[in-house]
Amino acid sequence: MSGYDRAITMFSPDGHLFQVEYAQEAVKKGSTAVGVRGNNVVVLGVEKKAVAKLQEDRTVRKICQLDDHVLMAFAGLTADARVLIKQARVECQSHKLTVEDPVTLEYITRYVASLKQRYTQSNGRRPFGISCLITGFDNDKTPRLYQTDPSGTYHEWKANAIGRNAKTVREFLEKNYTPENVATEEQTVKLAIKALLEVVQSGGKNLEVAIMREDSKLSMLEVSEIEKVVAVVEKEKEEEAATKKKESKSESK
Repeated sequence: MSGYDRAITMFSPDGHLFQVEYAQEAVKKGSTAVGVRGNNVVVLGVEKKAVAKLQEDRTVRKICQLDDHVLMAFAGLTADARVLIKQARVECQSHKLTVEDPVTLEYITRYVASLKQRYTQSNGRRPFGISCLITGFDNDKTPRLYQTDPSGTYHEWKANAIGRNAKTVREFLEKNYTPENVATEEQTVKLAIKALLEVVQSGGKNLEVAIMREDSKLSMLEVSEIEKVVAVVEKEKEEEAATKKKESKSESK
């Protein structure tokens, strides 16, 4: 690489910013996070890593609230996320104070993405090592889901995944996301959990799921509620496997 990765402001001859690419690698090592946009609900699910026996698990959070109507999940460096979350929350309140309206989802996503981009263009800094899923409802009650990455780009999605094994989860969502599968709150939650179970072992105790509905604040699912959905998903998988087994036997005959 001949030193092209030593400064954030230096392009390599083939057009790469290596420090930004290294930040994206940090994201790939983070906990998996999934966002799914339903008809009248948005769901965020994250892989919850095991905490030490004496550690307070309330201090280990991958899902946070930026405003009453805005949620964010992240994958990557938690310390970087804490700084970004603080600035985004201040911007949400500043916007409300200045224009007397809450932020739109695109506005706060663009703010977060612009902040990340500034850290890729100045000496003496390094990029934020996180990707974010930002979701919630606009003033017209339209559900939104956006994703930002360390380079400062952002896009709107119907469903997406970030973090470790994000590609596997995204491929699952591409195959299984249909308007019929997110028609109700239960179906949307089930799809998000089912997607996470593609890469997360040990069932509901390793998952954290947040729901936001129209005209209501953030609600976190209890472990018992997640376990119920996990049990249904696992039962469906077993039935599907049994059906395939029968079909393969009949074909071999």
